[in-house]
Amino acid sequence: MQPGSRYSALRQSRIPEAPPIVPPLDPGIHRPVWSVMIPVFNCASYLRETLEGVMAQYAGEEYMQIEVVDDASTDADVAAIVLEVGKGSVKYFRQRENVGSLRNFQTCLERARGRFVHLLHGDDVVYEGFYSTMEKLFRSYPSVGAAFCRFAYIDEKGEVLDCQEAEMQEEGIPHNWLARLCERQRIQYAAMVVKRDVYEDLGGFFGVEYGEDWEMWVRIAAKYPTGYTPRVLAGYRRHFSSISGQAFRSARNMDCLAWVMNRIQGYLPASERATAMKISRTFYAHYAMRVAGTLWKKFKDRRGAMAQALAAWNMSRDAGILYKIFKLYTRITLNI
Repeated sequence: MQPGSRYSALRQSRIPEAPPIVPPLDPGIHRPVWSVMIPVFNCASYLRETLEGVMAQYAGEEYMQIEVVDDASTDADVAAIVLEVGKGSVKYFRQRENVGSLRNFQTCLERARGRFVHLLHGDDVVYEGFYSTMEKLFRSYPSVGAAFCRFAYIDEKGEVLDCQEAEMQEEGIPHNWLARLCERQRIQYAAMVVKRDVYEDLGGFFGVEYGEDWEMWVRIAAKYPTGYTPRVLAGYRRHFSSISGQAFRSARNMDCLAWVMNRIQGYLPASERATAMKISRTFYAHYAMRVAGTLWKKFKDRRGAMAQALAAWNMSRDAGILYKIFKLYTRITLNI
């Protein structure tokens, strides 16, 4: 087998090329209302906070399945943390080897038994009232296939940095949601809940390891209404360790976003595609420049910053992008 073929086979084993099938559950199996599935990989320093937020809303196994699905972490004894915080109410499953985030999400969906599935990453949090509010939202709007809340951006210490802009001022089904969602990613995993039978219908996450959730939420919105509450009930953690990773230093994250943009075009009417694509490319070009600025300011990573800047220029020739590239190159040249 040629080296390129080995890489292709490895990538396919970790990144499904099509939505993985989520098989339906046996009719006689017990179905709690909730499945809180917590995929983790080397995020032990945050996991206690994640579990404590869920456990504060736990009302017994008849109501809620909580399970940590560990992608062969090496940073700590994750099973011990789960036992300590969950006190037997949180189950633990460990992959035999590291399978990558998408395959780990696939395992989460396959193991989920609840009617509503919440994929809560092991470094994110939920706030008081998340599960009761989201359940009420599903009951109030039975046609929705998924629902999400407004969320906060939090730092390494759990302090709130900012809150996502509200999609609407009252709970309900956002107007023209598919078109708006195709313009840019507006939801984080921590804020999103999906009916299990919707995953059974549409399959799981695939294609890329960055932006795969954007594609998934669009895929859902193309077939099902989506519910929303403007209450801030979840926290999405931003930490610099992720932005300094290889995907950002090589600008592979931007390649992934370009793949998603092209993919989700097919969910829109032909008359709306060009407008959505232009908005997306401009938005994410500016996003790439923010990443470039962080890579230079925090890590003095010249190579990574320039890779992001090049990706931004390739994505949009907006005048504002040219100005930001000029400013960045000046700072790099002067080492400031």
